[in-house]
Amino acid sequence: MENIKVKGTDIKILTKGNTEYISLTNIAKYKNSKEPKDIIKNWIRSKSTIEYLGLWEKINNPNFKLI
Repeated sequence: MENIKVKGTDIKILTKGNTEYISLTNIAKYKNSKEPKDIIKNWIRSKSTIEYLGLWEKINNPNFKLI
């Protein structure tokens, strides 16, 4: 695991094989250091995020069934 610093905030990056994963919690702490979960909850409920996740699943998961 490695860290990068973005605008004074440490962001963790985990690498598995050729894939890198970035910590959304660390990014959310930039906006709200005391309750980063609130930032993530609002993001995950937004219409554009839901549409993006649905499209990603449709492209990458042949068994995905839209509601």
